[in-house]
Amino acid sequence: MIKKETAKILGILTVAYPRFDNFKGDKLELAVDLWTILLNDAPYNVVEIAVKKLILESPFPPVIADVRKKIAELTRHETITEMEAWAIVSNAIQGAIYNSTENFNKLPPLIQKLVGSPNQLRDWAIMDIESVQSVVQSNFMRSFKARQAKEEQNALLPETMRQMINGIAEQKKIGG
Repeated sequence: MIKKETAKILGILTVAYPRFDNFKGDKLELAVDLWTILLNDAPYNVVEIAVKKLILESPFPPVIADVRKKIAELTRHETITEMEAWAIVSNAIQGAIYNSTENFNKLPPLIQKLVGSPNQLRDWAIMDIESVQSVVQSNFMRSFKARQAKEEQNALLPETMRQMINGIAEQKKIGG
């Protein structure tokens, strides 16, 4: 979104909330700059829909975080539950004694991260089935739910901020 579009969004908010007149004088330019920076990765039409939906849902004007959450809600891909994710892993475990690499490569990327490696699939395949279906399942599902929540939180950040955070994380890995 560019500054001109951001100003239009702030205009919509000012019309929808007449008593909300924080965007005057110097504050208007600061607001336009901040909203532009924090929403620049979102297409104008998506931001406009999110803002209008928020206007219909609340008598109070939204803040940037509300708009980003609504954008994420509107654009979110269908996600799977931790039980559905476990079903995928459970299917991959079957036959993993001999085909662990092929089974691992068929897993979705998020599930691959949580499983770790083809060797882990093979290890689970040779374990006692009761242990796999209780302890391993429980640990996997807890990890999946936590990872999915983290992914959803990251999705709220503008792409430029995600890249900066990833850069900082990489520097920490390299620097020790």
